This record gives sequence, structure tokens and C-alpha cells, in this order.
Amino acid sequence: MSRNHHLMPLSIQSQKSSTARTLMLISSSPATSLMPLSSSETPYAETAGYSLNLAIAEPGPSTVLNVCGNVKCVVVKVSGRPVVIEPYESQIDALVAAWLPGTEGQGVADVLSGDYGFTGKLPRTWFRTVDQLPMNVGDSHYDPLFPYDFGLTTKPVNAS
Repeated sequence: MSRNHHLMPLSIQSQKSSTARTLMLISSSPATSLMPLSSSETPYAETAGYSLNLAIAEPGPSTVLNVCGNVKCVVVKVSGRPVVIEPYESQIDALVAAWLPGTEGQGVADVLSGDYGFTGKLPRTWFRTVDQLPMNVGDSHYDPLFPYDFGLTTKPVNAS
């Protein structure tokens, strides 16, 4: 099952807070018609977070494949860095990279519910596989899943 995706990074700002956070959405349909599904990295600091494969830990992959393989879904990925998502991309209708939103869960809900639009640019290259790393714009092997500075902007779905 192959699906068409567009990367949409966004900066969100909750109406209840002046703190802005960065999210990204990869979507082929409006987020309001999708089932939300959360997947996050295990919390870490310093060396405990070092990873040679940058893979999504279980039960993330199994959940994504089981849920997104059966219903339209938006995966909310909470992490502090790009992770390997290419093996699951064909099953995902929308991906929100929440980039450690901290206390701005309301801001994530605001954009997922359509009360606010998505805006922004991808702050770094999102690689296909760790074998491509390091990868920088201009490298001869630059072939990312999503390139640096790529993004889309939407308007709120719900009119106030």
C-alpha cells in the first residue's frame, strides 16, 4: 500500500501560551480525518541516548504497522532528532514530528484538531537510513527522505 506524502514542518503556538515549538507534518489528507497515534523515544540524557541505528523502539513499529495498516492515521513522533521512519512511511497517512514539545501538548492538539494551521520549515535533513550519515546539503550522496528546509503551510480547518 503506497501513499503519497508531503512534509509539512510547522511552528506551533498554543493560544494558552506564548511558547512556540516546532512540529512537522507529512500528510496526504487533512489531519482531522485521521486517527492520532503517538510514538516516542525513550527518555535519555547524554550517553544513554547514543544510538547507532536511530531506530524507533518497540512497541512503536508494531503499533504503527498494526494501526496504520488498518485505518487512516497520523503518527505523532516525539523525539529530539530524526529517526528511521522509511520502513513505515508507506503505512503512515500523516506524520507529526513533535520535537520534544515539553509542556506544549495543547499546541500539538490545537494543530491536530484543525484549530490552527501548520507552518514552518524542516530544521535539519531527515535521512533515509543511518548508512547515509553524516549527510549535509551539498554532499555528493545527499539523497534524504526529507531535505533540509523543506516545508508546507496550511490554514486552520476549523473556522472560528
